Amino acid sequence: MWGPEGLDEVEAELLGPPEELKGRDVLELGAGAAQCSRWLAAQGARPVALDISHRQLQHALRIGGAFPLVCADAGALPFADASFDLACSAYGALPFVADPRLVLREVHRVLRPGGRLVFSLTHPVRWAFPDEPGPEGLSVSGSYFDRTPYVEQDESGHAVYVEHHRTLGDRVRDVVASGFRLVDLVEPEWPAWNTAEWGGWSPLRGSLIPGTAIFVCVRD
Repeated sequence: MWGPEGLDEVEAELLGPPEELKGRDVLELGAGAAQCSRWLAAQGARPVALDISHRQLQHALRIGGAFPLVCADAGALPFADASFDLACSAYGALPFVADPRLVLREVHRVLRPGGRLVFSLTHPVRWAFPDEPGPEGLSVSGSYFDRTPYVEQDESGHAVYVEHHRTLGDRVRDVVASGFRLVDLVEPEWPAWNTAEWGGWSPLRGSLIPGTAIFVCVRD
């Protein structure tokens, strides 16, 4: 799944036709419990699941899967140049780093010529709205152009969660400045069959404003 709307890779084929994934080396960034890598492995690909969170990778290890798990910073990938055919990230890594170009340039480095990067994240327009699934989530509460990070702190004042906002234009410029060619920008519509609410995502909001942006990039 690329996002809460329910768009899956079988339908979207953003990484390419599933039958062509067999034997491909794929890097999953911000893999969490490695759900995407597990699906890729089932298609015959050779995924590597990377996350900076050791705890998340422990979940992945408990669930199981015959592919490597790597605990590392996406801005300093521990791989040789041209190691992968594809890279992907579903709501991982990029929203949580202050300088996404560090990550994108590293991915560009480890991809082989012609390689593809596909990543999804919360649609930037959502930054201006409250993170609520009901009608209260449909009124603008802040500036879309305010790039101040969202930070949650513990009782000692230490940051425990940080998410960075980039406008849609910022994201496009980040992709291009990192050496990629942007070939598609997908904004999934909320399907009628999806009646679920999750966090700030819901059928009500999804039918009116975009919730996910998926960037499809190529390393020429």
